[in-house]
Amino acid sequence: MKKQSNPIKYLRLILVLAVITSVFSACGDEEASATFSADFSFEFIDDNNVRFTNQSEGEYYLLDWDFANGETAANSDKSKVYEMYYRQAGVYTVRLTVIDFDGNRETVKKDVTITNNDLVVAFTATVDAGNSNKINLVNTSVGEYDSFKWIYRGKEILGETNAVAYFPFAGSYEIELQLTKGGNVFSEKQTVNISGDDPEYIDSFVLSWADEFDGTAVNTSDWTFETGASGWGNNELQNYTNGANAEVKDGLLVLTARKINDNTAIGSYTSTRLISSGKKEFTYGKMEIRAKLPSGKGIWPAIWMLGANIGSVSWPACGEIDIMEYVGYQPNTVHATVHTNAGSGSNGSGSSKTLATAEEEFHVYGLIWTEKEMIFYTDSPENVTHRYAPSVKNADNWPFDKPQFFILNVAVGGNWGGAQGIDNSIFPQSMEIDYVRVYQPLE
Repeated sequence: MKKQSNPIKYLRLILVLAVITSVFSACGDEEASATFSADFSFEFIDDNNVRFTNQSEGEYYLLDWDFANGETAANSDKSKVYEMYYRQAGVYTVRLTVIDFDGNRETVKKDVTITNNDLVVAFTATVDAGNSNKINLVNTSVGEYDSFKWIYRGKEILGETNAVAYFPFAGSYEIELQLTKGGNVFSEKQTVNISGDDPEYIDSFVLSWADEFDGTAVNTSDWTFETGASGWGNNELQNYTNGANAEVKDGLLVLTARKINDNTAIGSYTSTRLISSGKKEFTYGKMEIRAKLPSGKGIWPAIWMLGANIGSVSWPACGEIDIMEYVGYQPNTVHATVHTNAGSGSNGSGSSKTLATAEEEFHVYGLIWTEKEMIFYTDSPENVTHRYAPSVKNADNWPFDKPQFFILNVAVGGNWGGAQGIDNSIFPQSMEIDYVRVYQPLE
């Protein structure tokens, strides 16, 4: 037999939900019920710590506290005592609101006067007289604390009372001073305005990592072979092997695509895909790869980067940076593209450049990646292939404030590389790489 509903029970549930909602509403105080009253007492533990005790009377259900120091509490424990810390001198208006099952409310407010400055977070930030891209910082905080640090541009400076923050590009930036005391963090923030770009910023980059391929084998401390014949998301036909298609000789890394049969199907070709994931990952810098490209219809070499967080956010949210892509049916045309949530696949942001000797000679394929923009180039930064610089950056169009890793591969066929078929007479075909170099700023 079907159980009958209890209308009184459901009415009580609706009332309770209404009460809970009212606790967190921003409504003003309502007329108090005659059946209960709100009150609390407080006492000083010391100059900056205060103990609060509920003294409300009558029939009520919920208590909503606002201690005026950034701390709040809401529960039905009428006997709970709260101890609150007030780090800075001042008058704090503490509020207690009590609510009954019908949603009736009564509020009491009391001023708590703190006379002692136990901890005041403060600092000065002034433009350096000799360099308008530098801000001189001085920690002027008052009181005792365990440690402190400066935070700006995703960087941190630990424990320096007098510090210098460097901002290479014009714009408005936030500087934060964080103090830690007894496991709690207190902070102060200021906004500074930088009037212009530092023209010497890029020139100050220094070499932070390189693979010159001077040995006799791929350095597996820096690189991992990705293997398999899964199509790789683009209907590609090659099977990536565990080193059989890669060799290091005469100061070059040689990645070779070979034909296994004429079926032009998955597994009809073998090749190499090297990644630096988990080994060499970078955020910002100048990346330069000197390479000579393979040729022929159906070949698709690439020098590119992927966000190291791809495993948690997936593609294209992780961001993809294609420093160089080449499809053999468009000889002597190199491509540079950026893929994000805001535009990916055929909607990615990219450009192409004619490079008459891409297959016959070595060229430098470069990227200057800063927090402001990405500049893709061939041979020199003045020879720009593509520029990517959203005016308003967000997670969708600029996931490029996080580490990325390198990928070097030679694909066969696929949605783009095989768009005009595959010429089986061209194999084997190799991409030769002279070096991979990464330059990064010191500041």
